[in-house]
Amino acid sequence: MIRINELRLPLDHPPEALRAAVLERLALTDQALLELHIFKRGYDARRRDAIVLVYTLDVKVQEEARVLARFSKDSAIQPSPDTSYKFVAKAPAPLKQRPIVVGFGPCGMLAGLILAQMGFCPIILERGKKVRERTKDTWGLWRKQTLNPESNVQFGEGGAGTFSDGKLYSQIKDPKFYGRKVLTEFVKAGAPEEILYVSKPHIGTFRLVKMVEQMRAEIIALGGDIRFESHVTDLFIDKGQVRGVRLGRGEELQSDHVIMALGHSARDTFAMLHERGVFMEQKPFSIGFRVEHPQKLIDQERFGKFAGNNILGAADYKLVHHAKNGRSVYSFCMCPGGQVVAATSEENRVVTNGMSQYSRAERNANAALVVGINPSDYQGLPLAGIDFQRHWESKAYELGGGGYIAPAQLLGDFVKGIRSTQLGTVEPSYQPGVLMTDLREALPTYAIEALREALPAFDKQIRGFSLYDAVLTGVETRTSSPLRITRNEQYQSLNVKGLYPAGEGAGYAGGILSAGVDGIRVAEAVAQAIMAQVDH
Repeated sequence: MIRINELRLPLDHPPEALRAAVLERLALTDQALLELHIFKRGYDARRRDAIVLVYTLDVKVQEEARVLARFSKDSAIQPSPDTSYKFVAKAPAPLKQRPIVVGFGPCGMLAGLILAQMGFCPIILERGKKVRERTKDTWGLWRKQTLNPESNVQFGEGGAGTFSDGKLYSQIKDPKFYGRKVLTEFVKAGAPEEILYVSKPHIGTFRLVKMVEQMRAEIIALGGDIRFESHVTDLFIDKGQVRGVRLGRGEELQSDHVIMALGHSARDTFAMLHERGVFMEQKPFSIGFRVEHPQKLIDQERFGKFAGNNILGAADYKLVHHAKNGRSVYSFCMCPGGQVVAATSEENRVVTNGMSQYSRAERNANAALVVGINPSDYQGLPLAGIDFQRHWESKAYELGGGGYIAPAQLLGDFVKGIRSTQLGTVEPSYQPGVLMTDLREALPTYAIEALREALPAFDKQIRGFSLYDAVLTGVETRTSSPLRITRNEQYQSLNVKGLYPAGEGAGYAGGILSAGVDGIRVAEAVAQAIMAQVDH
């Protein structure tokens, strides 16, 4: 196959124009083009009046070698890379010991799936409930102001990504195309096939639920064991080697290979690992607010006359501003046509996040507007970042008046520094509800100053972004893990052999796709380590 990069066509081109463009680009007759596959399709909207689609294509042609020779100096036309996944090992029979995976979010799920596909029959431990039971508990917070600390947006089958926009793109380096393996498995589990080729694929919450259930079923069919409501409360270490785990109900499981695929909110587990002497260190993260605009405003400003186009869908954005006080302010986890959700996992604290369904059809666009935080802002032990997050989450709960009501303010009032007393034209989507107030007390002073400076600057990038009636809702604190459980080149803890920190909680991923990719990498490392023991 031949890979053609950067083939550009008008947004409204007819279907037959793609084949015609390939024939023209390669100077071929129609008979010489045998197959055509879309590998990736994105768009360039820098000129709103002339939005174009940008294709990456794989084509099969007659006399491929001769065609490639003609374009040997053209970097846009090359042999198609092999993106198929190749397993690194096959489990021996019988297995002396089964690997343990702690956590069943995207990282743990892919780690468990890869291990199961290689025959290693992993035991997967998830502190929360199955996804449908977990969904009921999550709605209990949103609708009845009742929090289950073990079953919520953060904890349970599918991880935090289940209640999100389901974004499936990342900027990580992926020379082995592990991301393709992740997407292929998602499609096999029921995700729409378009996620394999659109430039910014997403699934949405409802489809994620069904997909997660299907992946669970495959792991079990391959010999894996998935145990829900199984909270790991202790780690057994003998002379620098992990030997197993203890569960909250007292059960002990032995294994010399334990993957810690924790989410960024597994704070009690971080504390346990720290007490056991597992090496970890502070890392930067970000905190801020959720902002809501009418989705139609964002569509119009991003796409102009093409707003509402089916291919483009609901518009997103990505914004960055470097404030005078040295802080970076940027948009994070933008959810077109979605809603702001209550995402706390601890009582008497308020945490916000964003979520969209596959259709992205809700009236508001929302995104986190966050400010970079450095370890120097919360000096102390590796867990000091957690204390920093908790302080502002508790403050948000206080400002909201309790009951997991979130404090909110009109964007215009926030910039002026005056308290909001009533809503304007934008109706906030956060449930269980918001209390209009003054958000200046909801974040550190340096963060408030940076955000006030950034909002007018963002208006220069997207006209109307500083809409007076846009709503800011606080607080967003769980953008990423505040610590890193550092690992070596074999993906093992620096000081505990056989312990594999992985995914978002360990500080090695940020989002569904990168977490899944990290799960594959770590699963391969475990498989290779087990096979090395067998060989010896």
